Amino acid sequence: MEILQQWWKMRFSFKNATFIVCFFNLIALLFFLQGFLSASSNRKLASYQRNSAQLRYIKESEDLRRTMEPLELIRRVREIKQEAYIEPEPVQQKDIKQTAAVDLITRLNNFRSYSDTGSLKALEEWRKRKMERARQRELGKNGTATSQA
Repeated sequence: MEILQQWWKMRFSFKNATFIVCFFNLIALLFFLQGFLSASSNRKLASYQRNSAQLRYIKESEDLRRTMEPLELIRRVREIKQEAYIEPEPVQQKDIKQTAAVDLITRLNNFRSYSDTGSLKALEEWRKRKMERARQRELGKNGTATSQA
């Protein structure tokens, strides 16, 4: 009987019980991993089928959108934009400068025709008034300067 008890003690020690529990835990873990991986592969298959249907729908909608685009209008607008940026600027600037130069030359050449007697009298009166105002300011400044000193 003692031999049988020693054999049971040796057989069911804490060390052996720990190994047995760990072994069962590993087996349970393998079953859970197998179930998880098989479920995810089933989900992947279902999602792949769903994604293929969605991709087909997306492709069809993009094809419809492309067929509805006004390609001729877009091309013509681009041509007009290119024409607008290329041609007018150098010609316009050159024309403006030439027009201003021609206008200035014409005015200088026709100076006598612009200065008739009426405009000369008006210009002379304006100069006299300006001179009178300048004298008044000078007198005012001199008057205040002498009274402050």
